[in-house]
Amino acid sequence: MPISSTPRLNTTPGQGAPPVNTRMALGVATTIFFMWGFLTCLNDILIPHLKAVFELNYARAMLVQFTFFGAYFLMSLPAGRLVAHLGYKKGIVAGLLIAGVGALGFWPAAELREYSAFLGALFVLATGITVLQVAANPYVALLGPVETSSSRLTLAQALNSLGTAIAPIFGGLLILGNTVKSADEINALSVAEQAAYRAAEAQSVQGPYIGLAIALVLLALFVYLFRLPTLSESAEKVDDGPQQSYGAALRHRHLLFAVLGIFFYVGAEVSIGSFLVNYLSMPTIGGFTEQQATHYVSAYWTMAMIGRFAGSALLTRYSPRHMLALFAGINVLLLGTTMASSGQVALYSVVAIGLFNSIMFPTIFALGIERLGPLTNKASSLLIMAIVGGALVPYLQGVLADHIGLQPSFILPLLCYGYVIFFGLVGARLPAIAPRGG
Repeated sequence: MPISSTPRLNTTPGQGAPPVNTRMALGVATTIFFMWGFLTCLNDILIPHLKAVFELNYARAMLVQFTFFGAYFLMSLPAGRLVAHLGYKKGIVAGLLIAGVGALGFWPAAELREYSAFLGALFVLATGITVLQVAANPYVALLGPVETSSSRLTLAQALNSLGTAIAPIFGGLLILGNTVKSADEINALSVAEQAAYRAAEAQSVQGPYIGLAIALVLLALFVYLFRLPTLSESAEKVDDGPQQSYGAALRHRHLLFAVLGIFFYVGAEVSIGSFLVNYLSMPTIGGFTEQQATHYVSAYWTMAMIGRFAGSALLTRYSPRHMLALFAGINVLLLGTTMASSGQVALYSVVAIGLFNSIMFPTIFALGIERLGPLTNKASSLLIMAIVGGALVPYLQGVLADHIGLQPSFILPLLCYGYVIFFGLVGARLPAIAPRGG
């Protein structure tokens, strides 16, 4: 079996160079996780805004997530090649700059008032985040001793969750602060009033995303100028032959089931977050304004952050497979409750799902790459591509919502969590003897 190429931290400074501070480097890297969590969750606020502005049905409104997470599927392999060519540090810089260009694209999109232009800008933004995912995840894991790599990633993921918790409040204040008028209400205004209304409406999206574009470019400049430790590779390279192909990786049963697990889990998590503002605004559920509902979206993601810390402690004492199945089972019960009830019971049961989402992604990911040796890199790429579930499941729930109503449409994420139960109990089991090539 060929020996895996193992990246190593190279903290040996050059001649006359000061020693590298890995803690400072970790602090810089975790800000990247915060930023992409913030940008990703801002979609949950953008969706109801664009739905109202363009008078979209639920399915068309979910094209926001379809475009955003579709970029993971289409661009993860090109992003991997880009990072392999540039290295981790320059790859992070490139990802930030690409995301900045995407955020900047919201200015002309708002001026044109074209839904397709918003989707195009989102695709570019998501491409930048895909590059960041490919570069920053392994970089943080390798930024120090192997024994503490999981704790570093947990810290980084917690910062990611902090970004997702803050984004709904930020977006609610700046994007959903003004009530969007219907087409009839706009037509009733004078020409001057219509022009003023459209300018204010455009500015509600332009301002925040221009600010984010500036922040991304400044962060890219900071990372470029900061002396991040470099990662070198061992002298022995993996022979990328037939035994190291993506097909060989997928012949491992537990990885195949894990790819589906990531697909269904991310699909369910993103779908619930995407519909929360509209769902909690329903008179039978919360009756909130859209801006008020954003506080509960923030709570949904904040609970995921809390659960990540608590879950990491529990996973040291209990089986990850059993914990995964238990948490997915609780989410099935919570979704069944919110579908069958109304008022505060329906409200709190759907928000509580965030708490039990917490351990799912890292646990499915870790179980998927378990005991794969030199195939681990291929497996990781396949698992990242499976994030495309965040594109397809919300769109399909949107189609269901248009035909059977929003509340009953939560049957789809419920079924997704049902698969996660299966994965935890059955699909994640390792064979007694690994297939050849592993």
